[in-house]
Amino acid sequence: MTSVLRPLVSVVGLVAAALLVAGCTAGPGAETPTSSPAPSAGNADDQNDFEGALLDDGRMFAVITWGSSTCVPQVDEVAAQGQTVSMTLVDPEGDGEEKACTADLAPRATIGALPEGVDPKSEITLQISYGDLTEDVDLDGDPNATGTPGTSTEFQPSAGWFDDDGLVLLTWGSSSCPPVVESLEGAGNAGTATFVTDDTQVCTMDMAPRATILAFGEDTIEDDGTFTLTLVGGGLDGTVEVR
Repeated sequence: MTSVLRPLVSVVGLVAAALLVAGCTAGPGAETPTSSPAPSAGNADDQNDFEGALLDDGRMFAVITWGSSTCVPQVDEVAAQGQTVSMTLVDPEGDGEEKACTADLAPRATIGALPEGVDPKSEITLQISYGDLTEDVDLDGDPNATGTPGTSTEFQPSAGWFDDDGLVLLTWGSSSCPPVVESLEGAGNAGTATFVTDDTQVCTMDMAPRATILAFGEDTIEDDGTFTLTLVGGGLDGTVEVR
């Protein structure tokens, strides 16, 4: 078995100085990816549904589960045999005791790194085990992917669809200051996500992958071609092409 976070370990030392310039104060590094979930939504039946998305130009993936927005599952172990990637998700632990979770129902995005040898340009099957639940999720390959699983990220924002109207946005930065969505607009093949900007916020000086779920209204997004997502505010200004 290969730890999902091993390809990310070298990140902290490379970017600590850059984050200090950005105004974050020193603190402990994040051991696990962080997620900023969408507001509570869905129903009890959704708890057993898993979805997935390809991220970071083919180096990483996201698994979407339903449950408490404050207790996002983490990848415990991941391994690959050909194009089949098997993994175990576990609930986060508290400080020496069971973590208290809010009683809401929301989609949560768990980020993981694809094992070395997986081809992101071809279809990938995620075999997911989470407690008593098991499910296979098929990810379409991205023929334009230039990233290689097992290699270092370029720390650029990326995004992938997990259903017709929802995508997961991957950004990089302090694990204690995940992006907070202020507003979201979208129609056709373009959308704009505006994030809260708070220059007074104190952040830990680590570099971690942060997942943010963006849910557009039904039938507002075209399902063909490339979708252009514009990011505004929160230090994320730029565009992301969602294939």
